[in-house]
Amino acid sequence: MSSSTLLPYRLIATDLDGTLLRGDHTVSERSRAALAAATAAGAAHIVVTGRSVPWARQILDDLGYDGLAVCGQGAQVYHAGEHRLLTSVTLDRQLAGLALAKIEAEIGPLFLAASQDGLDGDVLVGAGYQYHPELPVIHMKDDSRLWSSPLNKLYVQHPNLDDDALAKVAREVAGDLVGVTMAGEGIVEILPLGLSKATGLSIAARRLGLKAADTIAFGDMPNDLPMFAWAAHGVAMANAHDELKAVADEVTTSNEEDGIAVVLERLLAAAA
Repeated sequence: MSSSTLLPYRLIATDLDGTLLRGDHTVSERSRAALAAATAAGAAHIVVTGRSVPWARQILDDLGYDGLAVCGQGAQVYHAGEHRLLTSVTLDRQLAGLALAKIEAEIGPLFLAASQDGLDGDVLVGAGYQYHPELPVIHMKDDSRLWSSPLNKLYVQHPNLDDDALAKVAREVAGDLVGVTMAGEGIVEILPLGLSKATGLSIAARRLGLKAADTIAFGDMPNDLPMFAWAAHGVAMANAHDELKAVADEVTTSNEEDGIAVVLERLLAAAA
């Protein structure tokens, strides 16, 4: 990487869904061109996504992305060019089971899914859990299979509570055992305690010899809050959750309107 880059940020961290990706799960030519120009100017681009590697790999390959990616909400640092996991953090299944029991004692039965650890880990989906139909999953006949192998996270849904309310209750009753985050519509996740996009991003950045002070981060959901707190500059998309907009250093246009490209083009023009 060039140490003489004129850009104010040497590391560009981008979320995928609702941020770099449009609603049809593609990346626009304008966004691709802006990221290519920024990397040509000496910056590094790191994808930081809640998706575990199996759900992110096809998108990264389509982008021609061969750098480091932080996946699974920070649990996995993945070398896209080598198709190799560099780090992987798993959820303590005993603690997770206890956390679920405490949450269900408070608000009743949950619908469950789980993301298995590893490059080829499956996403297991229990009865009643609503998921994006384009994503590959394995349906469980009973939830005991949930605990059969190492996991990087659990997904929980409630028949009546909305995502924000569910996340709030889960944090209140089980936040001393596990991490809880809301990553998108219908996506409340149970994570290893202390794990976030920021922890994974800091590991990946260190491997590149970069720091928080070098970083501009783009996101749209509450799971991006730790990444914004870590980075020097946080940019929320116009379509972002109000909680993220409230702490962002700036708000750009939406993911459908090339919000990342708008900011990068401005920075590149200022540096020219």
